[in-house]
Amino acid sequence: MPRLEVNVDHVATLRQARLIDEPDPVTAAALAELAGADGIIVHLREDRRHIQDRDLKLLRQTVKTHLNLEMAATREMLEIARTVKPDVVTLVPEKRQELTTEGGLNVVGNQKMLRDYLKQLKEDGIRVSLFIDPTPQQINAAKEVGAMWVELHTGAYAEARDEVQAQKLFDELLDAARHARTLGLRVKCGHGLNYRNIKRFRGRQEFEEFSIGHAIMARAILVGLERAVREMIDLING
Repeated sequence: MPRLEVNVDHVATLRQARLIDEPDPVTAAALAELAGADGIIVHLREDRRHIQDRDLKLLRQTVKTHLNLEMAATREMLEIARTVKPDVVTLVPEKRQELTTEGGLNVVGNQKMLRDYLKQLKEDGIRVSLFIDPTPQQINAAKEVGAMWVELHTGAYAEARDEVQAQKLFDELLDAARHARTLGLRVKCGHGLNYRNIKRFRGRQEFEEFSIGHAIMARAILVGLERAVREMIDLING
């Protein structure tokens, strides 16, 4: 059965708009778990634009499923991860001016650094996932540096201009997932997935987990967080 990880960054974005203490992403994470989410994701950015260090520490204490920390491969984030010890770290590219993550990590061009970085995380018992574009080159490099998981970037698929292009890009994701699995990598996917484009993934065994945040939080404004999470789980499970 495929699993759903819910990203609660956008709850923190709303809170930081007023620099007050609500809404609380820690509470949102608890509600998402009660609704059936299999994991919670937060991205602790270097500029702390949404999730704060306090959120991460409290989530580590309260998340009952598993906690996935998205972060850049920097020395500061390494020390934070080794202190907090999330269940999974997902390494992502990060630019300060971007609104959201714009593409996959360049594993091919940073193999030595990433191999050493992953080794340090794994020494602390932290599983590591790499957020990458769905290409054989990046998947092969992810295996080489020692990743356990790859999260395939679904942004291009989510932004397809029509159904023909969407199907083509979905088929490329399937091929990438199959290739990763033949190498022994576990596969998840995320970025831009919503209540419409998720339907192509139903019944596909190539993907173990889905990482979804913005669409669920946008839906939650209208129907409530627990219902929004349950509706997404129903769509994933068919």
